[in-house]
Amino acid sequence: MSYRLSSLKGDIFGGLTAAVVALPLALAFGVASGLGPIAGLYGAIATGFFAAIFGGTPAQVSGPTGPMTIVTAAIVSQYADNLTIAFTIVFLGGVLQLLFGALKVGRYVSYTPYSVISGFMSGIGIIIIIMQVLPFLGLPATQGGPIGAIRSLGAHLEQWQQGAAILGIVSLGTMVFWPTRLRTILPPPLAALLIGTLLALTIFTDAPILGSVPTGLPQIFVPHFSAHELVDIIQPAFVLALLGSIDSLLTSLVADTVTRTHHNSDRELIGQGIGNMVAGLIGAIPGAGATMRTVINVRAGGHSPLSGALHAVVLLSLALGLGPLVEKIPNAVLAGILIKVGWDIIDWGYLRRLRKAPREKVFVMFVTLGLTVFVDLITAVAVGLILAGFVTARWMEREELKGITALAISDNDTLSTEERTELSQLHDQVLVIAMRGRFSYASARELTRRIGVLTAGYKGLVLDFSEAAQIDTSAAMAIEEVISAASTQNIILVLTGLAGEARETLENLDILKGIPLDNIVDDPLDAIRRVGQLIHSANAT
Repeated sequence: MSYRLSSLKGDIFGGLTAAVVALPLALAFGVASGLGPIAGLYGAIATGFFAAIFGGTPAQVSGPTGPMTIVTAAIVSQYADNLTIAFTIVFLGGVLQLLFGALKVGRYVSYTPYSVISGFMSGIGIIIIIMQVLPFLGLPATQGGPIGAIRSLGAHLEQWQQGAAILGIVSLGTMVFWPTRLRTILPPPLAALLIGTLLALTIFTDAPILGSVPTGLPQIFVPHFSAHELVDIIQPAFVLALLGSIDSLLTSLVADTVTRTHHNSDRELIGQGIGNMVAGLIGAIPGAGATMRTVINVRAGGHSPLSGALHAVVLLSLALGLGPLVEKIPNAVLAGILIKVGWDIIDWGYLRRLRKAPREKVFVMFVTLGLTVFVDLITAVAVGLILAGFVTARWMEREELKGITALAISDNDTLSTEERTELSQLHDQVLVIAMRGRFSYASARELTRRIGVLTAGYKGLVLDFSEAAQIDTSAAMAIEEVISAASTQNIILVLTGLAGEARETLENLDILKGIPLDNIVDDPLDAIRRVGQLIHSANAT
């Protein structure tokens, strides 16, 4: 890959600007994960550097994100007494991402239904907001996820601290109302961090702060698990990998839009996987492509992997001596920053369209959202994908069944003149059914019933596959039931127009073995004549 020196200045400025924006977010996400601010900082370093070097989106900046942090927090909460297992899950998530890229499934990750993504992301946003209400009011964080936070808030609300609440409001207000003309000079997250910390040092000195923050090189966690533990940890690892892949590839699409380039999805997953594997090894929270940091990087001039790697190097230099500088940051200030992040994660665009969106997909979105907030993230993804699959199958069924058309009427416009003549001579004893388009598992069951209803009262049946593009295994087995039912009811059956994938599928599954070769013809007119001959022969006997 060639590099133009003329881009160096923009990449340096982009990397520095992205680091400034990433710093407060990394610290905040580290605290929200339950692992501490340094884990968030090293997560930004690991994923930011390795995803930039090995990834497939040149201008993308990676680091901890809201969705990845919430999943990590759930994992940390479950394995609080054994963090080695927690970081092993992070490592395995990276391995799975790398495998996704190596197996070239990057394009398929983007096939995740939007209703599931919307519900999941909105649920993540709501969780972030709920979880940050406690530190926002100066109350200690609690275990038990959003439900635990709600219970703790109800039990300890009278203990809220006015100073912390004011700092949280100032921080949130800065995030929301920071002047546009100042955003390129001083990004809102950093402005909120500086203003809130300054107020805490001078006025609201009683507000809870981060406290002691370790510095220096990170501790190494060697992945370790037993065979029976693998069953338990592979699920959350898969969720991390899937969510990180979706999050990163969506950001890659944004990067393509602002840079007018085209990313490499599979290579991007490999880079993200390597970054998250390193994060697991050094006890950091995993990350993904970060939309805001990526856009800021591009607008500041960054267009190559150098800017993303430089942003990580700058953060590393801070991590090696940052502790004394960040110890005085109030928890409420970070909570204000994260509440705005959570608000932005909620899919307001889709929520505004609920009245016009298909009801089935709205249902999937709300089920996924509810499970994300009140049950757990793994269940939400699994159930969401299953429900979305059912909704898609129902839609496919309706569309595919439109391709089953009965052509028994002798003056039907879709039949040729000769075919209408032949049918008229048979006195409507023969039904021609045209199979158009593709047929899959979605329509298989109804296909059998629909054809069974249509053939009632006829002596002959022609199944015309001339315009059938594809037939999957389920649809092929349904056609076998149609053939069997025709034989049981003494209906003469002739197939016509079989070719390509449709014929190959039926032949490979031995669906045609019970049909005489003379009853499988190429031309629909010949098929009608063949049925007529067999009916005349049967009547004669």
